[in-house]
Amino acid sequence: MVKLIMGLKGSGKTKKLVDLVKSAVAEAHGDVVCIEKDKNLTYDIPYTARLIHAGEYGINSNTLLRGFISGLHAGNYDITHVFIDNFYKMLDDRSDDAVGDLLDWMEDFSKRENVQFTISATVEPNSVGPRISKFFE
Repeated sequence: MVKLIMGLKGSGKTKKLVDLVKSAVAEAHGDVVCIEKDKNLTYDIPYTARLIHAGEYGINSNTLLRGFISGLHAGNYDITHVFIDNFYKMLDDRSDDAVGDLLDWMEDFSKRENVQFTISATVEPNSVGPRISKFFE
């Protein structure tokens, strides 16, 4: 399952994501991972969730993000939830086709590996095409 939380800056996306991370940590029977571009959530995310700063790993493209997620799972099959904050800031290609391809890949990965993805993105929900909006919560 892939859920996308979209909205403009200041619309409460990150707060909602943090609340969902806290719920997942409390309820999940596996490991919870939260990926963010910068070090903004250090004090908001429970210590029991694995917080990863994508900037420290040079994740700056669609392909690298896909590889990073695959590598995380290859090293830890107990991951049940992956949360990504500021999704669009990590991507080099933000076109609807490229983002749609990445989200479709995550959906396939989710079904195959039983990992739930929740993603926040600073984008106007009405400005994206149907390949992206179908994931909008």
